[in-house]
Amino acid sequence: MSDKTALITGITGQDGSYLAELLLSKGYLVHGLIRRSSTFTTQRIDHLYQDPHEPDARLRLHYGDLADGSRIAALLEGIKPDEVYHLAAQSHVRVSFDEPEFTGTTTGLGTTRLLEAIRMTGLPCRFYQASSSEMFGTTAPPQSESSPFHPRSPYAAAKVYAYWITRNYREAYGVHAVNGILFNHESPRRGETFVTRKIARAAARIARGEQDVLHLGNLEARRDWGYAPEYVDAMWRMLQQDKPGDYVVATGTSYSVRDFLSFCFEHAGLDWERHIRFDERYLRPSEVPDLVGDASKAEGELGWRATVHAPELARIMVDAELAAVPIAAPERSLTGA
Repeated sequence: MSDKTALITGITGQDGSYLAELLLSKGYLVHGLIRRSSTFTTQRIDHLYQDPHEPDARLRLHYGDLADGSRIAALLEGIKPDEVYHLAAQSHVRVSFDEPEFTGTTTGLGTTRLLEAIRMTGLPCRFYQASSSEMFGTTAPPQSESSPFHPRSPYAAAKVYAYWITRNYREAYGVHAVNGILFNHESPRRGETFVTRKIARAAARIARGEQDVLHLGNLEARRDWGYAPEYVDAMWRMLQQDKPGDYVVATGTSYSVRDFLSFCFEHAGLDWERHIRFDERYLRPSEVPDLVGDASKAEGELGWRATVHAPELARIMVDAELAAVPIAAPERSLTGA
């Protein structure tokens, strides 16, 4: 078992919750950063919650915001993590067109604030930056670590900035910082506004007679869809390397939104064409046609390979929706509150 301490920003998101599970299983002391709000938004980690008053609690949550550099620096000085996993961001591509400034402030400059806090405090930690396949945009597939970036959204542009500022702190200040360029990765914990979760959820609800139609935008976009629990393992493997580097994490396969739709609805026993309606509001001002990752570097250096591809992923997500029941959130308090 490990005696390491990790800090996860974005711990309440899909990736953060799976990463917290993984690190706790390896014996880490895990600290998570969450934003203050009038309601708890910790549903994805409720099953991991431990009362901070218990002396052996291995998961501790702290209020903080990526817009507050002084708070981030204070937390780093207090926690002294061995590893920092920076997953927090405004991560919805379509929303970034509506909120470009906010997306740049959180997704882009938030990374700078975190890295600068590490530099200023002199913390000898290892840093993981959650980069994105959206950075490649219209670059022809397959995309690898050497492929040029052509961002096609404010989100992607902010991620390109975060990618380069991470490399800059590695090269200028010797920070042990890596970029994980993750292609689309999904799970039953994906946010309900993301297309894969929308589709899986609708398939289950239509099968139960709870709704009749689903409105979608571009069905022709092709993506490299993997399974989020496998991808957080790649994150951890990156920070165990003696020399920091950047890695593409992907399945190497390509499926369209139409394909994923077909997989989900067929698994639920439905004809998707009877239930789908087009809504132009879901179209992006500039589209990304085809993202397919070449993860040969990750396989060669990290020993990582994806095993779950889109057809099985669709079945996993629909089965989870069919089996879902409401679960009451436990009472909890936060350290540093």
